[in-house]
Amino acid sequence: MEDAILSIRDLYAFYGKKEVLKGINLDIPRNKVTGIMGPSGCGKTTLIRCINRLHELSPSASLKGDILLDGRSIFRMSPVQLRKRVGMVFQRPNPFPTMTIYDNVIAGYILNGIRLKKEEKDRIVESALKKVYLWDEVKDALKKKGTFLSGGQQQRLCIARALAMNPEVLLLDEPTSALDPKATFRIEELILELKKDVTIVMVTHNVAQAGRIADYIAFLYNGELVEFGKTDDVFTRPRHRKTEEYLTGRFV
Repeated sequence: MEDAILSIRDLYAFYGKKEVLKGINLDIPRNKVTGIMGPSGCGKTTLIRCINRLHELSPSASLKGDILLDGRSIFRMSPVQLRKRVGMVFQRPNPFPTMTIYDNVIAGYILNGIRLKKEEKDRIVESALKKVYLWDEVKDALKKKGTFLSGGQQQRLCIARALAMNPEVLLLDEPTSALDPKATFRIEELILELKKDVTIVMVTHNVAQAGRIADYIAFLYNGELVEFGKTDDVFTRPRHRKTEEYLTGRFV
């Protein structure tokens, strides 16, 4: 694909002898939202965990194949360097419970031992919180714990934490599944805003959500990439019966 920021090549992933991903080939377009869809257990989360090398941290996990970030293999980068460029937000909001809102935003710098002047920290915190439209809500409570916030605010804080490192790619693993409809709407609006500056790869079970915010859809089934294309094409003219059954709720 022209101007792909990520290129996944013949990717196989295993937990012990169990094969979870089976020869995935996929190009992720820059500054777009790519939705990863499919039934439970099809390998969606494993796929995005491979992209920022979290998969290999699991006991008995292994993989083969390659993933290129801007043409360079991620396996030739240090994991720390990679995770600066590829941020991740998980299914449930997970601010560090002992840290303040302020320190949560710059946690990536703190945990990696990167020293910053106070003015630089202040600038990063304000900028990241403004990007997720949280600054006005928390600017007078920056010394409170991140867990003091509502669920939706906590998830936006986690996105701010990822954005503070200035990543090129943001991986989202069902970022709204634990949130109420109002908070979900705000996160969706935020994702659409963020793609101007960052490429987003999002796992979602929510077909309607994918239709609202994804530019491209990758449909996985049983560890294989069944279909990939522009969302409108996949939703209105799916090429595979399994895709159609999943999208119309007739999936068995």
